[in-house]
Amino acid sequence: MANNKQYGIGTNMIHAGVTPDPSTGAIMTPIFQTSTYVQSAPGEHQGYDYSRAGNPTRQALEDALAGIENGKFGLAFGSGVAATDAVLRLLAPGDEIIAANDMYGGTYRLFEKVYVKFGLKFTYVDMKSVDNIANAITANTKLVWTETPTNPLINITDIAAVAAIAKKNNILLCVDNTFASPYLQNPLNLGADIVMHSATKYLGGHSDVVMGALIVNDKSLRDELFFIQKSVGAVPGPQDCFLVLRGIKTLHVRMDRHCENGAKVAHALKNNDKVAKVYWAGFEDHPGHEIAKKQMRNFGGMISFELKDDSPENVKRVLCSTKLIALAESLGGVESLINHPATMTHASIPREERIKNGLTDGLIRLSVGIEDVADLIEDLNQAIG
Repeated sequence: MANNKQYGIGTNMIHAGVTPDPSTGAIMTPIFQTSTYVQSAPGEHQGYDYSRAGNPTRQALEDALAGIENGKFGLAFGSGVAATDAVLRLLAPGDEIIAANDMYGGTYRLFEKVYVKFGLKFTYVDMKSVDNIANAITANTKLVWTETPTNPLINITDIAAVAAIAKKNNILLCVDNTFASPYLQNPLNLGADIVMHSATKYLGGHSDVVMGALIVNDKSLRDELFFIQKSVGAVPGPQDCFLVLRGIKTLHVRMDRHCENGAKVAHALKNNDKVAKVYWAGFEDHPGHEIAKKQMRNFGGMISFELKDDSPENVKRVLCSTKLIALAESLGGVESLINHPATMTHASIPREERIKNGLTDGLIRLSVGIEDVADLIEDLNQAIG
């Protein structure tokens, strides 16, 4: 923003990190579609020398990301997985990571299929109880990786309690805040060291861009991550940065509608006599409800559910029977999506691991969009039958 005044969260979403273009007065940050920058003399430039290292459009986005997460430094990456990869590159062979046993399948795949062979060790625990994290710490533990709410079981982790354990043991805490978005939850405020987003999701909000983000407060940590970002080169282009900048400007109004619709869809599913269980942190009987109330501003638009008839045939029938809600991977867009984690987003996790952690073959995940909620409920009811 142009001054240091503290504004409301909605105002912050629209203005954080963005100022009018000084050369033209354009209110929207221009798309600087350039790979390189003219220098007045060797090593003398106007802050940019090559777009892998920095681009004005990306810089505006990174400033905005920091602003909406109440952080000091933001870094943008080519995808959420690329952002996760950058965090792991802070570590060395022999280091150990404690990770949530319920998390995005692509994160698990990166951990187990890529980094294990480079000497990192991963221990997966149920993070609904912070005691499980404390009990898993060893002399080699360097990072705790958590999601809250989790993907896809909507489990809740007490960020402040985990942060206290991490700091006591001099361990980094990274929180994947994708499901909540910065509008609903700010992990840095609760003691996390790093916040990760798949900006593809709620930050972009329109299913038209793939991007990841990291936000931190510590300057030395930012410098390490920036070195990795520049050296590895998994950076987004300026067009994608522009799209996420635009998406952030409506994040607060979209999230209000996602939450409103999510609550109504969750209750409609709970009242459907063909539905066995609904996973949504807004229910008072959800195990993490009180923690979610404490650390989130609302409960979000992500819901999972199981059918009473959870036969493969019936589950597939329901997934293929929605007319308005699209069967697709991803989440967080304005349109509603339905997903089968076991064969889609979490297929890379071995079945025995999924089942052990509660992710059944019959689980269905919903990303509730911002359509008229009566239409969404009608569509689900006719699909469930």
